[in-house]
Amino acid sequence: MADFDFNGLKRRMDGAISSLQHDLSGLRTGRASANLLDPITVDAYGTQTPLNQVANVSVPEPRMLSVSVWDKSLVGKVERAIRDSSLGLNPITDGTTLRIPLPELNEQRRKELVKVAHTYGENARIAARHVRRDGMDSLKKLEKDGDIGQDDSRQMSDRVQKMTDETISEIDRTLAAKEAEILQV
Repeated sequence: MADFDFNGLKRRMDGAISSLQHDLSGLRTGRASANLLDPITVDAYGTQTPLNQVANVSVPEPRMLSVSVWDKSLVGKVERAIRDSSLGLNPITDGTTLRIPLPELNEQRRKELVKVAHTYGENARIAARHVRRDGMDSLKKLEKDGDIGQDDSRQMSDRVQKMTDETISEIDRTLAAKEAEILQV
């Protein structure tokens, strides 16, 4: 059989899952998580810098985040970046430390978060299907060029489809777990 990179396809599909897990880790549930502030960037020294590169984020209490800014001149910019984010948080400044109380999630806000999670899930499914399409296209090309026979091509196509189905199932399981976590009161 000709060289066909199943491992490369599997690696790309696993990438879709890990990207989804990273996106979901930023969605707020009932308890504080240091990952909550990962998507926030701060205008530091003339460039957009991830918050975790200008400050230390910790979780002192279940419903509180603490952000210790390393450079005193950036405290105002960090506070503004957190306020302007779509997370709906209001930091309280105390010197170079920002305390961020996490408000209770009401039912409407939970439903909005579930919709965002579903959007992330659909993007991951689309990414997995793109990987499948690339794999199928290269199999067709190998068959057309005479590098593999029709039976081998069909067998390999089935394997690519099975890999895709497993990846989408994993995405669905990850999404269902996050949805249950968000809706848990």
